[in-house]
Amino acid sequence: MAETYRADHVGSLLRPDSVHEARRAFQEGRLAADELRAVEDAAILDAIERQRAAGVAVFTDGEFRRTGFQNDLIEAVDGFVMPERPAVVRVWQGPGGEPTEQGTRQVVGAKLRQVRGLTDNQWGFVQEHAPGPVKMTLPSPSQFPAISYQPGVSDQFYPTRSDLLWEIAGFIKAEIAALLDAGVDYIQIDAPRYSYYVDPRWREHLRELGEDPDAMFEEAVNADNFCLEGAQRPGATIAMHICRGNNQSKWYAEGGYEAIAERLFGSLAVDRFLLEYDTERAGTFEPLRFMPDDKMVVLGLVSSKEATVESRDYLLQRIEEASGYVPVERLALSPQCGFASTAAGNLLTEDDQWRKLELVAEVAREVWGG
Repeated sequence: MAETYRADHVGSLLRPDSVHEARRAFQEGRLAADELRAVEDAAILDAIERQRAAGVAVFTDGEFRRTGFQNDLIEAVDGFVMPERPAVVRVWQGPGGEPTEQGTRQVVGAKLRQVRGLTDNQWGFVQEHAPGPVKMTLPSPSQFPAISYQPGVSDQFYPTRSDLLWEIAGFIKAEIAALLDAGVDYIQIDAPRYSYYVDPRWREHLRELGEDPDAMFEEAVNADNFCLEGAQRPGATIAMHICRGNNQSKWYAEGGYEAIAERLFGSLAVDRFLLEYDTERAGTFEPLRFMPDDKMVVLGLVSSKEATVESRDYLLQRIEEASGYVPVERLALSPQCGFASTAAGNLLTEDDQWRKLELVAEVAREVWGG
């Protein structure tokens, strides 16, 4: 049976200056790989202690060894290349100022070949040193056909986005099995691409690419379920995290869950959903009426994008509202996304981050005890 983990968090944490500086020195050839790892080790040990002190229920390495939430796969699989022109240009919005455009940095430019386990350089250290259950995160396979498939380049090796999706699904499925075999307690799939299917602008973009957004959504669900086959093991917790973009406090999609809720919540083979709910962009709690009785909902009510710390009373009120659709015993609390989905991190301080995690744990204790 999966654990409840009332005070949860999505996984990534702001990299301390020491990690930024060491990574920069390594890229410039001024620091050896083992020296970089030693700096990361020290930062991860400190982050584990800070998580313990904050009172959260699960421990991660902060994704400190990654350059971005999805890059464990990109860095462990040969075949991604820098494009001459971006495959996808996304318009990122907030905080303040005008929307900014940013293009895809890696596209599939060869037949993909896995050269190591996706998280081989990550899970062992945090598992050895964490004083409690360990969470590892992996990107959904649907992340990559959406942003890393470039006609004229990728289609020489994968004729369609669907072909690429299922190739990557095989890598993710194997990694989940390996992590479970290693005794990792909690595996979370990060699937921001589901937000394409609730945002009219992104649905139109997919149509302009010659794709049917509804068919792509169905296939994304099928691919995630393929990855999760055999993952329901005693003592293991399997989760899906869904957001609307998270890059240096910016976002790229908006829209409530209603259009996808019945199919997504009802069919994905996970124990819990971590759902963004910190702004009106995520819509209302009403789609939670489709949540099956055997799944938990982790309410992402605390912003990882803004420095302002939410009030206890606000969180209690929102939890009570959500309990009108899912009984409170099947709810939990977390930030709405990671604090650093990319290495640059969101626009708040480490102190802000830890205060927010302390608030999550404090409110969780008040609502659910423990």
